Parts: sequence; structure tokens; C-alpha cells
Amino acid sequence: MNNKITQKEINQTVWKACDTFRGVIDPSQYKDYILTMLFLKYVSDVNKDIYQKHLAKYSGDTERAERAMKMERFIVPHNSTFDNLFEHRNNTNIGEMIDIALNDLEEANREKLSSEDGSGIFRNISFNSSNLGDAKDKNNRLKNLLIDFSEMDLSPSHLEYNDIIGDSYEFLIANFASDAGKKAGEFYTPSEVSTLLAKLTKSKPGARISDPTCGSASLLIKAGKEVGSDDFSLYGQEANGSTWALAVMNMFLHGFDNATIRWGDTIRNPKLKEGDALMKFDTVVANPPFSLDKWGAEDTAIADKYNRFWRGVPPKSKGDWAFITHMIETTYEGTGKVGVVVPHGVLFRGASEGKIRQKTIEENILEAVIGLPANLFFGTGIPAAIMVFNKGKNQNRNVLFIDASQYYESGKNQNKLRKDDIDHIVETYRKFNAGELQLGIVEDKFSYVATFEEIAENDFNLNIPRYVDTFEEEAEVDIMAVQKEIDKLEVELKEVQKEMTIYLKELGL
Repeated sequence: MNNKITQKEINQTVWKACDTFRGVIDPSQYKDYILTMLFLKYVSDVNKDIYQKHLAKYSGDTERAERAMKMERFIVPHNSTFDNLFEHRNNTNIGEMIDIALNDLEEANREKLSSEDGSGIFRNISFNSSNLGDAKDKNNRLKNLLIDFSEMDLSPSHLEYNDIIGDSYEFLIANFASDAGKKAGEFYTPSEVSTLLAKLTKSKPGARISDPTCGSASLLIKAGKEVGSDDFSLYGQEANGSTWALAVMNMFLHGFDNATIRWGDTIRNPKLKEGDALMKFDTVVANPPFSLDKWGAEDTAIADKYNRFWRGVPPKSKGDWAFITHMIETTYEGTGKVGVVVPHGVLFRGASEGKIRQKTIEENILEAVIGLPANLFFGTGIPAAIMVFNKGKNQNRNVLFIDASQYYESGKNQNKLRKDDIDHIVETYRKFNAGELQLGIVEDKFSYVATFEEIAENDFNLNIPRYVDTFEEEAEVDIMAVQKEIDKLEVELKEVQKEMTIYLKELGL
């Protein structure tokens, strides 16, 4: 194992490569160049490794080896290989060469690397762009980038473990989210939150799993891995074109070649369909944009042909319940499960949102409401919550409330859920799901099981403090002890005043 490349080594190399673009373009832009080059280097090294194995198998017969390569998971034309680009790193048209290489890679793998309308995943990125500086500076930057990546052999036989490339990709996305702030944070769910959500909605083998606002697909991948076998299928949709491209690459780097990732607005134009109907899933997870304004209330929801908003239409300035109801409507009746990250306002806001929330609770599909610590997400310090819906909920109408807002590890810029915090939440939820918890307080200042009647008495308000009492009583004040302390301080004050009077007289004041 000593000669195997570790994830830490790859992380260090690719993060160093970022220095090529620092100060030239915004981090939210140069992430595309770094992540694209990591993808290209990986598929090139994998194909080179496979080609050598075919050569050995066919005793050096290059014709048979090349014929076998056409049957592999990825076709990499010679001009698209990293080695070819590295060999021409000093060319004055190296930016143009990289663009052509990416275009040819797309063409050779059109079914895997394009959307339904034929748009490729590299269409929004150009290594020949003037944004990278004048011709001389741009060529130097691209040369340095190729040199940085040439120092790694990313073929599977040289890696410490199978998921190392995917994990490094996640490392980069997390760092770009941190580096770029809110702009990048819009598409990134912290790893610990993804892990928690995946465990709360753990799917069975054979499951269809979806994320309708999948971002870079980190959460979707976590949900798949939680199954515990390779018997599942992944589906996602993402509105942002650049982020959609990241999701497609992320899937391949994790080995999920058969994942279906669509590009488009989930509310206005859902792409995950079977015929004219919405596709149904066993599990749907998401971290939708918080309280999205102009989400499509006027032009979509009122006349929605999929009838997703029969419970009511959310306000046009807050799209939270639009995403939640879409998720609920795309799960199988009687078995489907939904896990969604929401701002706390979703739990208690009134008007149309209050009516939708009431109908959802009356359906008896809400299973749990879990409050998270503040400052977990990039770009916002506000605390969020997780809502779990279960169409296979048992006959009782109870709902589990968890206040995990005080369970975290403090960080310099972000707070973080620890493994013990995640395990604590998941274990409590699983016991509730198995019918092992009593009504009322389960764990003081942490969890509470509320009946439907209690929630109805609270006007279907799900604000967690209404159920989990975290009030800390102040220590009882000992009046006699306080009075003695005051008397003592008054005596000391008089002594100080006497000394001050003496000093002032000596000074003639």
C-alpha cells in the first residue's frame, strides 16, 4: 500500500493546481476548470490502464486491443487524452486544443455526457477564453495546470481505494463552496448533513432514489451508498447548467455510470418522467433552495398538468412547499419516503403555507421534524430543519420532534455535525419508526413524540420549541449570600474612598 496514491495526496495536488487561477477569475468559475481537468485526467488514465491490460491479454496485438477498447464504459479519442494535451503543453494554441479535446470526448460519449437536447457537459467552459488573460498569460496558466495534473497517475491500480477520485472531487466541491461563499454554497450540502439525510431515509435494495434539486449530486450519491449494495438506481435534476455538468461528472467519478441526471427546472419543467406522467420513486431526498422567490406560482402551479399542488399553491415569493409537494407526489403510494432540508419558516408560516402544512399532517405522512444547529451550511448562518415524510407510515398519527440545535462541533467558519450527533438523531428516529418510543418527552431537551391532537391544538404549527422544551431554569438566587457580598463590597468601597481622599489631599486637590 505504500506506493498507492492516497486521497490526501490527490487533494493536495489538485488544490495546488487551483493557484493557477487564483486572482485571475472568481473561484466559482475556476472550479469548472479544475474539476473538468480532474475528470479528463481520470478517464484518460483509466483508459490507458485498461488498454495495457487488453494488450497483455492479446499478446501485443494492437488491433484487437483497440477493438476491445470500443466496448469499454468510456471512449477516449487520442486527441482527447490527457497525455496528448500534456505533450503539446507548449503549443500557442493549447487552449483551443483542450476545447477540441473536450468536444470530441463529448461526441464519443454522447449518450453519457449530453442532455436530452444534445447540450454537452462542457458547453459552458472554454479553456481558450480571454477570461484567463492575454494569450501569453493564458498559455502559461494552462501549461502549469497540465504540469500539476501530470504528477498523478489516477488509474485504479495506483489508487489507495476505489472511491478515492470521487472523494477528492467532493473535497474540491466542498472547498470551492467554502472559498466562494454563498454563490457556490447554493449547490452544496455539507457532507455530514447529506449523511444524516441518507441514513434517515435509508433505502432498501432495488430502490429508485431521486433528488429533484440535486446540485453536484453529493446528497444523491450518499443516499445510494446507504443502501449497502449495488442494487439501486439514481435519478436527479438540476436547474443550473454548470452545476448539472458537475453532477454528471461526479456520478462517473463515483462509478455510477447508469445514473440519470437531467438539466432543467424541476417545478416548471420536470424531466424525470415516464410517458406523460411523473416518474415515481422509493426515496426522494433534497436540499432545495431556501424560500425561492419567483419559483413559478403564476405560470406553472395554478394550471399544473401533474396536479402536484392539489393541497394548495405556495406563495409566489416562497417556493419551499412547492418543492416539498413535488417530492411527495413523486414517491410511490403506500411505501415512498421523502427527506428534505428546509428553513424553519416552513414549520410555522401561515396563510397558504399553513393550509398546505395542515393537509399534509392530516394525510398522516409526516413522520419527523428535526432541528439542526445554526451555521452548518455555506453561505448562510441560519439554522435549518429536516422533515421526513413516509407514505408507508404505520397506523398511529404521531410525529417525532428532535431538537439537535445544540449538538455540534464548533468550527472557525462553519459548525459541523459529529458522528455521535448523527448517530444520536438516527437512533432516536429508528426507535420511533419501530414504535419503541412513548408519547411525550422521550429525552429531556432533545426529543418528543407528539400526537395528532396536540399538533391540531397548536393549529398545525410545527415549530420545534412548542414540543421540545429546551428552557433552562436559572439557578436559585441566595438572597442572604448576595446581601453579605454587597455589605462586604460597601465596606471595601469605603476604605478605597478614604485612601483616595488622603492621596488627593497630598496632591493638593
